[in-house]
Amino acid sequence: MQQSEESITKENKLTAKLNDSSLKDGVKDALPIILGYLPIGIAYGMLAVNKGLTPLQATAMSLFVFAGSAQLVSIEMIAAGAAVAAIVVMTFLVNLRHLLLSASLSLHLRNLPFYYYPFLGFLITDESFAVAMSKIESQKNKQRYFLGLGFTAYLGWVFSSAVGAFLTEFIDLGSGGALDFVLPAMFVVLLVMQISSRTEIIVALFSVFASLFFALTINGSWNIILATVLAAFLGVYIDGNS
Repeated sequence: MQQSEESITKENKLTAKLNDSSLKDGVKDALPIILGYLPIGIAYGMLAVNKGLTPLQATAMSLFVFAGSAQLVSIEMIAAGAAVAAIVVMTFLVNLRHLLLSASLSLHLRNLPFYYYPFLGFLITDESFAVAMSKIESQKNKQRYFLGLGFTAYLGWVFSSAVGAFLTEFIDLGSGGALDFVLPAMFVVLLVMQISSRTEIIVALFSVFASLFFALTINGSWNIILATVLAAFLGVYIDGNS
């Protein structure tokens, strides 16, 4: 009798998993993200190879780092011969926002086994976080939804990076060229889209002039890191006194 009840319980759990559409919903909601990743991922792959990485190295960076802005900054710093410590610190600063993103998302993913969190945290990007926060509350199985969303977006980024990297093997891009404009153009667009107040304009202009000042007065690639930290402090100071 007890075995019969256990078998029924297992069947009910299996049926519930099969009928749960959370994973499929996550995969479906990731498709628009992939469309946005394709041009940037291809540009990243081509730029990385043009800067001296092999196609395998460029693809491996997407596999193990999975942070588009940090990857683009890193390859520029690698090409410039920056110190490893500077690259690590800059990557940390660029991705620092992920601490806030993951902390916010964790409120919707409570009481999971511990081994879930490192993997789900790795899959968080700005885009997947934005989609998840708008739709995850309505999902029955929230971790399966975000797993489908994040992992599908991850595969899209790796695929687009690999396409760009290996495509460069068959295209002569020359030295310099239009690809050198990819990184500054992308960040200029992101900056303009996010500026919406007088404070943000002041912080943006301060970071530009601070970076230029440190680039002219300090050897190496620490100008970006120093300008980022000082601009962040300035923004906090202005907000605290407004």
